[in-house]
Amino acid sequence: MSRIYDFKALMSNGQVLDFSQFRGKVLLIVNTASKCGFTPQFAGLEELNQKYKDKGLVVIGFPCNQFAHQDPGTDSEISSFCQLNYGVTFQIMKKVDVNGDNAHPIFKYLTSEARGFLSKKIKWNFTKFLISRDGTKIKRYPPTKAPKKIEKDIESMIL
Repeated sequence: MSRIYDFKALMSNGQVLDFSQFRGKVLLIVNTASKCGFTPQFAGLEELNQKYKDKGLVVIGFPCNQFAHQDPGTDSEISSFCQLNYGVTFQIMKKVDVNGDNAHPIFKYLTSEARGFLSKKIKWNFTKFLISRDGTKIKRYPPTKAPKKIEKDIESMIL
């Protein structure tokens, strides 16, 4: 049986990120986009990152261009956009698909473990997955749920 720690993914700079290094951490994985109505959530995600990174939270953004082509840039353009416009210091990954045959294995795993409303498919950018320290509990949040609104769940998993 797969666990989140069994996966690897490419960072925006092309280097491999091995998720096994996150054992004992609380993960917040988000599919992101630079030209979406929810793009300002980068600021809220960075706030959570700053507030809780020293307590064990790891925020990881996976850009995705599957929804209305709202992240058309290159990996370096996307990463620069996040840093320049929202001060993002958390890890931005290489652009991936989150649905369909070419979906990144991490998103195939997350959507099979935490179904959305009526379906396991991701319906839009900024769907969030919060994973407990031991990797056994995964909570899923819709794009409309602002990062600030999941803070209590993060706190309960960090303690």
